[in-house]
Amino acid sequence: MSQPDVPLIGAGTATRRAKRESLSSAAARKVERPAPLRQAVYEALLDLIVNRTLKPGQHLVEIDLAEHLGVSRQPVREALQRLQTEGWVDLRPAQGAFVHTPTDEEADQLLSVRNVLETYSARLAAEHATPEDVEQLEELQNEGVSALKAKDVERVVAANAALHAFITRLSGNTVLAEMIATVDRRVRWYYAPLALTRGKDAWTEHADLIAAIAKGDAELAATLMGRHTERTRSAYHEHREASQSK
Repeated sequence: MSQPDVPLIGAGTATRRAKRESLSSAAARKVERPAPLRQAVYEALLDLIVNRTLKPGQHLVEIDLAEHLGVSRQPVREALQRLQTEGWVDLRPAQGAFVHTPTDEEADQLLSVRNVLETYSARLAAEHATPEDVEQLEELQNEGVSALKAKDVERVVAANAALHAFITRLSGNTVLAEMIATVDRRVRWYYAPLALTRGKDAWTEHADLIAAIAKGDAELAATLMGRHTERTRSAYHEHREASQSK
């Protein structure tokens, strides 16, 4: 009785493996090729919402957004659907898309969570910060104060976010950093209307916080961060009440 041709079995296995690899490669190309444009349109629209170029309650017209971004309507439509899923946009039947207007409860919940996370972050930062880290914090502080003097809202918001992000990085806790990152954009969205009115007090509080971190006083740093984020939460609600009473 003749024996099976062993090399043919090996060849078949190699052929199947090659086909699987070829199919996987082709699938990857199909997925990856359009992704950068969809992602770029999503990021662009989200930035326009966060910096309040597109204001809460504003009607979002696909054709206008597509023309503004220099793209077709399809990636804009896909981006709006994604933004709706994430709570940035409201899609209303027979009316279209609108920038989401946050409720007081939504803002309160998020800013309260931020208070807990960043208070812990400041405590850890004070335990780990080096003199070089403190110098970097002071540079970020100077940028914020400079932006405030120039009354540049976008710069103030960016500097505020950068300083808080660096304190989070100094904590050395990856899980904590990831959790804070998930709320960062929404915090910036809420903070933008307060950037100038809350500005002077906020950056004075930052200076005190940096001093506590420089001294390695974890308890004081946590206390100061807790007060700082709580005052921002209160200021947001005061701003909302003032806006609604007009």
